[in-house]
Amino acid sequence: MSDQTLQHEELRVTIPRAEALATVEEARAAIDGIDAALAALLERRAAVAGVVQRLKPVGGFAGRCPDRERQIVAAMAERAPTLGPERLARIMNAVIEAGLEVAELQRRNVQDGHGRG
Repeated sequence: MSDQTLQHEELRVTIPRAEALATVEEARAAIDGIDAALAALLERRAAVAGVVQRLKPVGGFAGRCPDRERQIVAAMAERAPTLGPERLARIMNAVIEAGLEVAELQRRNVQDGHGRG
């Protein structure tokens, strides 16, 4: 696979400052754009996390690395201080578990000869 920039229309989102939004419609449109970008990023994250699972000596839920997960949450908390570490830990736990589930499903599909996901 070549190293290329993710080119999704969903990622070409202008994110206005919350205080610049004057109507419910404007705010909802901003949320829709952010959600589209977030969905594309989560999809890519799950794919990359699947690679990590294949490369680790022990993959899947058994191979979770709490220290690495704490590092991820701490870095995100610096970027999103309003959400804080506790909320981000819950969010990232859900993201990580979803990625592990997808990786496991793909692993089973490959073993069963069904290709990928």
